[in-house]
Amino acid sequence: MNKEYLNVIAVDNDEGSIIFFKNIFKDLKIGVKSQCFSDGEGLMKYLKSCGAIIPEVIFIRYNIPGKSSMDCLKEIKADPKFSTIVTVVYAHEISEAEIEEVFVDGANVFMRQPETYEGLKKAITEIITINWQYHTSGLNIDNFIMKV
Repeated sequence: MNKEYLNVIAVDNDEGSIIFFKNIFKDLKIGVKSQCFSDGEGLMKYLKSCGAIIPEVIFIRYNIPGKSSMDCLKEIKADPKFSTIVTVVYAHEISEAEIEEVFVDGANVFMRQPETYEGLKKAITEIITINWQYHTSGLNIDNFIMKV
């Protein structure tokens, strides 16, 4: 597959985190076209709209207001047209049981959100790089899971 960039969505109700994501995406060596949403309702409304560009990767905060990240994840995984989306759920504080639930509900990646910008940049860069490899090499995304 000859692809010039990844379409990526970030979903977070913290404006500061969204700014960090946008800056990190902009600085990556891999081309990224990003969109951001502040809640699960906005994400799902966009994905189900006629003109939606289906992203390769969605980063979604575990605790978001309104429609929960787990409800969004279940809807995404239930719809065949979203089968190639890699879902990354992230959180600062979360129990091991909740992390297990994230994977059971269909997330491909769980990221414990680092405390520093540099830590966040390193984790996002690693996730995007691996996803780029999957999407450009034709590897089977169905069996891809990762914990960062």
